[in-house]
Amino acid sequence: MLMTVKGFNHRLLLLLLFVIALMTVMGSCGRRFDDLDHLTVFRYNEDLNITSLDPVYARNQANIWGVAQLYNSLVELDGSLNIRPAVARDWLISDDGLKYTFFLRDDVYFHDNECFVEGKGRRVVADDFVFSLARLIEPRLSSPGAWVMNALDRREDGSLDVSAADDTTLVIRLRHAFPPMLGLLSMQYCAVVPHEAVEKYGHDFRRNPVGTGPFRFAYWKEGVRLIYRKNDNYFEMEDSERLPYLDAISISFISDRQTAFLEFIKGNLDLLTRVDASYKDELITPSGRLQDKYKESIELITMPFLNSEYLGFFLGDAALPGDWPLYDKRVRQAINYGFDREKMLTFLRNNIGTPAHAGFVPVGMPGFTKNSGGYHYDPDKARSLLAEAGYPGGEGLPVITLHTNQAYQDIAQFMQFELAQVGIRLSIDVLPPATLREMMAGGDAPFFRGSWIADYPEAENYLALFYSNNKAPAGPNYTHFSCERFDLLYEKALNETNDSLRYELYRKMDQIVTEQAPKVFLFYDQSMRFVHRHVKNMSNNPLNHLVLKRVKISETKPDV
Repeated sequence: MLMTVKGFNHRLLLLLLFVIALMTVMGSCGRRFDDLDHLTVFRYNEDLNITSLDPVYARNQANIWGVAQLYNSLVELDGSLNIRPAVARDWLISDDGLKYTFFLRDDVYFHDNECFVEGKGRRVVADDFVFSLARLIEPRLSSPGAWVMNALDRREDGSLDVSAADDTTLVIRLRHAFPPMLGLLSMQYCAVVPHEAVEKYGHDFRRNPVGTGPFRFAYWKEGVRLIYRKNDNYFEMEDSERLPYLDAISISFISDRQTAFLEFIKGNLDLLTRVDASYKDELITPSGRLQDKYKESIELITMPFLNSEYLGFFLGDAALPGDWPLYDKRVRQAINYGFDREKMLTFLRNNIGTPAHAGFVPVGMPGFTKNSGGYHYDPDKARSLLAEAGYPGGEGLPVITLHTNQAYQDIAQFMQFELAQVGIRLSIDVLPPATLREMMAGGDAPFFRGSWIADYPEAENYLALFYSNNKAPAGPNYTHFSCERFDLLYEKALNETNDSLRYELYRKMDQIVTEQAPKVFLFYDQSMRFVHRHVKNMSNNPLNHLVLKRVKISETKPDV
């Protein structure tokens, strides 16, 4: 009898331990993790997933948004893309544009973390930026942001010419003048990180982030939930109150956009940023306005997004015949004239975006001009250009294959129908996005769909796609466009520190690109943010950054 009781107790103990362990796991994945009840929690969904919280891998929007809440750089951008102080309170640029001296705040601290002595975050000093910027060019990290340091001078050992004069003075020297440099330094790639955390966590720093930002890392079950908590020691103040106002951020990873939309409508998400075809007409009108039934509960925030959508022609040396018709700019111009951009946006995107009737530099970018000799729908002009090129009515013109991905198949089919009316026949090759990018980089796609989102607020970021020395795969010139006059203007602009004179050079370059038509300009994008009315101070800028440090929630929301 005694043996039976002992056996029963042993089995019961094992069962209780199993139940406790199961409840712990379920709690960490479910509704009540990290004691978020009765806190002001901002919730959004990231359907594209987040792959790393290390800023040197902040390449796409998902990673950039995730990283932006945790870190600070020397400078930042405001809603109008003006450079503002961040960790650097002030800076000086030498007259020749080669030396940047930053004066750092002395009240910025890293988040508390066990990588520090007694777990207490220490003060940020200039040497931390020396360390952080050097990480970008470490070969073993293969950071996609290494190019941000291209303009910096190098020492004999190959290291960046970045030095700390003292704890609050950082000096950066460039190899040549580069006016967009401050904009580059505002990128998340250039955020400051502590060497202690990188040394402690190694490769796992990607999921053990330690920064200085308004929120600190709390929990991450990859593909399920990511939670940040308020950084009580954040250095920024507003109206005598320390930022941020939110207690926490909760990020879900629902891959199905229809499901995410329903979660937003039910109030389980505070923000919706992607307008998918599955619910587009339910949420917005054909004119791009919020449907009346949602106006009392939802606010729509929209503005130009620095993203140019295009179709590109490969113009380099390739395994194509010398008389390949796309080598003739008249055929390229005919394609640009041969379709109705307004109709395309109306029927396929509910007028979200602006027809690309100017050049490649988009609406909202300093240096944009409407007077760059752009293209409007003119089928008669398209037919005339085809005839001049030796293809009257499209006679003798071979079928042209357009390589695209699933997300833009509807635009490809629209182009196919429209261009057929002027004698240009298209076939459509739908590829996985990774395959399409690989073909573009290798020059294996004679006619391809692409887009370019600005990395920093300077028209040079767009015009770099046409500079001869940037031909892919070494650079972003996927068309292999080459023009000596363009190159001379581009190089002159790199050394021009006067904004007005530099913008004029940009306009001339954009006019050259427009006339030569190495791309079909489709539309300039527009960001749309849908937020529930209880969310206050939601901002945006033309780079579509997500800044949550000033966001407030007017009522306490239950945890999800």
